[in-house]
Amino acid sequence: MEKGFVFLDEVLPGIRWDAKYATWDNFTGKPVDGYEVNRIVGTNELAATLRVAQEQAAVLGYGLLLWDGYRPQRAVDRFLQWSEEPEDGRTKSKHYPKINRSEMIQKGYVATKSSHSRGSAIDLTLYRADTGELVPMGGDFDLMDVISHHGAKGITKDESKNRRLLRSIMESSGFNSYDCEWWHYTLKNEPYPNTYFDFPISSVEYL
Repeated sequence: MEKGFVFLDEVLPGIRWDAKYATWDNFTGKPVDGYEVNRIVGTNELAATLRVAQEQAAVLGYGLLLWDGYRPQRAVDRFLQWSEEPEDGRTKSKHYPKINRSEMIQKGYVATKSSHSRGSAIDLTLYRADTGELVPMGGDFDLMDVISHHGAKGITKDESKNRRLLRSIMESSGFNSYDCEWWHYTLKNEPYPNTYFDFPISSVEYL
């Protein structure tokens, strides 16, 4: 692992995660290049700021579930390649029902240079601490649709309230939100604002 990065589960006791891009449950329909294990990595600074958010959520009766953190540049490159491949329909209904995969970049859902690759972005949601159930947010992770935007119409009042709660927790902890994706947050003060890393997320120890 690159110096300055950590496995978030090692430094955030009680955190839950499901690294979607290490699984078959993502918009490409298979594990993505660079995701060799189902764990989530981030900078030390990301971890410290997430700890603040985790503590805020806990006071309110919630926990954090993480979907993605550091993203190798090779994964971003794979997303771009995938967006140009012929449509096979396998993940369209779940992840991009109203657009073509070629439109994902133009509409802001996939970046050619991602804040995730700088190591200080996180995709996440809330779950209830008492039941463990995910909090309804009016749309799943990586649903590339206007309904995923902050302030979107077409979701319930409770779902809107839950999105605002997550946003309040994250922004007051030191993160910036992203208009197009209710689940995506980036550190306000990134340690590597101009560096895009490409080391794989692996169980192998790097010196």
